[in-house]
Amino acid sequence: QVQLVESGGGLVQPGGSLRLSCAASGSIFSIDAMGWYRQAPGKERELVASITSDGRTRYADSVKGRFTVSRDNAKKTVYLQMNSLKPEDTAVYYCNGEISRYSNNVYYLYWGQGTQVTVSS
Repeated sequence: QVQLVESGGGLVQPGGSLRLSCAASGSIFSIDAMGWYRQAPGKERELVASITSDGRTRYADSVKGRFTVSRDNAKKTVYLQMNSLKPEDTAVYYCNGEISRYSNNVYYLYWGQGTQVTVSS
């Protein structure tokens, strides 16, 4: 069994910061890319940022320069530092990870349960 658990969401004023964490646990042999997605009410889920196992990153245009994705491979954890938050960043944020449970190089995509981020004054 594999679990991804997000934490760090909450209510913040415009211009503020939050740091999300997502820890993977369970029967894990290897983790490849990990990422953050978000879904606002009435909208489709969209990519926010992703990071490969060797640290290459990718960001949505709407968050470039404000958000930073990082990971700690030893802790099986991915982070999302969010600065200069805007009301339009309000959404449920989900993490995912490409995870192999065995040494057979077969990876499956796992998702966390989501954490709410609300940016409002």
